[in-house]
Amino acid sequence: MFVCAGCGTELTAPLSRVALPVHTHYGAWEELHPPLMEPGTYAVEARPTGPPWRLWEDVDEETAARQGVYTPVYRVSFGARDRIVVAPGDSRSMTWIPERCEGYCRGVDGRDGPNLACGTCGLAVATRMDDCGLWQAVWLEPDAVERRPSGLPTVPAPCWEDVERPEHRVPPLEADGSCSRRWEAALGVALAHLVVATMGRPVTLPPGPVTELLSHAVGRYLPAGPEPRSLALAGPGVAVTGPRPDVLLVPRHPLTGDPWRPPGDEGAVVPLDSGVWAYLADPHDISPMPATGVLPEGVLRDDYPVPPRPLYPPQPHRYAFQLTLAGIPAARELRSSRAETG
Repeated sequence: MFVCAGCGTELTAPLSRVALPVHTHYGAWEELHPPLMEPGTYAVEARPTGPPWRLWEDVDEETAARQGVYTPVYRVSFGARDRIVVAPGDSRSMTWIPERCEGYCRGVDGRDGPNLACGTCGLAVATRMDDCGLWQAVWLEPDAVERRPSGLPTVPAPCWEDVERPEHRVPPLEADGSCSRRWEAALGVALAHLVVATMGRPVTLPPGPVTELLSHAVGRYLPAGPEPRSLALAGPGVAVTGPRPDVLLVPRHPLTGDPWRPPGDEGAVVPLDSGVWAYLADPHDISPMPATGVLPEGVLRDDYPVPPRPLYPPQPHRYAFQLTLAGIPAARELRSSRAETG
């Protein structure tokens, strides 16, 4: 759990660390979103986030690079590094700082810095964010909190085996039939890594769900043409047969966020949200078994609802692509090579 650095008041429930979700900073405008984090978990954002902000034209490239930004963006954060994010329901003993509760229209967005104070000593300790377009979250300030053992039994850390479980899969549609915002963000992030891994060259996709669900998105950001790079899905339980493709589309580790790699492999990989990857690896829905007897092969129960299918292929989140690309050091080389070729 986390406690106030000023007085030791407990500020969160007992928590276990997981990887920072790839969709953390990318939501849908004019929409309210659910909590970012699962109950009982926390994640750390290593990059600077939040105010103060400086416009790109007011920051030289080397200063921006020290902030983790390598290509032009609208603005660069000079906020704290290593901020801790938890679900709002896991926060404790905090009170609002009224003069810092600004937002766009439906909630607060943290534009003025920490808006939650320790309920005991009044130290500004966290920022609640829940405005439209933002995933609901409480961001703890790293210098204002301390981590303390809860004394409870340790929860097993997430591992690669979790990725293979059916409940880990994230379908491309929400329950109401709308496109999954997590998918949109995951595609934007993965495509940025794919552009860098291929240096902007054409890519051929493998047959199956990867082509069905990702070809439209890949076509938006990579050209068609000769000598394309090959890409294949790989990961826990998904072996690559034949010669290794140029690029492997692999899941991120649920705890560390590191991409999966075959043993001893140092080739190019593109990390993908593990829940999205799990759906691509096994997109099939399992029909309920009949109560008695056996149905003929190929016959489905007529009372089993057909899973909804997207009317259009999932669209990558534009800012997820742009800001992820800007945060990859190799993107600077890609930008230079494109400038040289006109």
